[in-house]
Amino acid sequence: MKKEDIHLGDWKRILFGDAPAEFALEVVVRTLIIYFIFLLVMRLMGKRMNAQLTITELAVMVTLGAITAVPMQIPNRGLLPAVVLLVVVLFLQRGLNWWALRRRKAELVLQGDVTILAKDGVLQMDKLRAERVSHEQLYAQLRDKKITHLGEVKRVYMEADGLFSIYKRDKPGPGLSVLPGQDEKLLEAQQKVPDQKACNYCGYLATAADHAGGHCPNCGHAEWVPAVQ
Repeated sequence: MKKEDIHLGDWKRILFGDAPAEFALEVVVRTLIIYFIFLLVMRLMGKRMNAQLTITELAVMVTLGAITAVPMQIPNRGLLPAVVLLVVVLFLQRGLNWWALRRRKAELVLQGDVTILAKDGVLQMDKLRAERVSHEQLYAQLRDKKITHLGEVKRVYMEADGLFSIYKRDKPGPGLSVLPGQDEKLLEAQQKVPDQKACNYCGYLATAADHAGGHCPNCGHAEWVPAVQ
């Protein structure tokens, strides 16, 4: 479109574009057709597409959106190419799932693997950095499970689909508080463990004699706070 053809008060162009007004009705028909074909393809892809998405499933969803958008709104594009592309993506996704089911290495490459973010009350900082998970993101997940300190945590897994799986210890020990710093009253109410300190960065536990003026053997930081239980 040429610059001189654009006018702010041209409401016909703004509302309907260059297509005739009758195309609005055709858009409705196109949308309904694509919608039901899209539902059919999603149904054939399986229940996983309705749950938390893996990276391959997310890529498929973005691709499906790109395929269906153009033929619904552009008058000189037919529906048949979009339908063919939807079927191609369907077989691609089913084929990748079949390949991943047959070969574990293919599954790891396509969908990723589980990552252990915390073990026995201590954060695995190399894993947190690799997965780009911040302290507060992890602490928020723990607080959502009514966990107030790392001493309650046996394992924290980050699943391949990005969800967190949290397992508590049968008998909680002392640990680093995960309560927010601005909630001073709750922090003060937590019971402190005598002569027990926790690294404020990873939750590693040490006695007062062990940590005095030293660096954490787990993460290398030197900020220690009282452990709580």
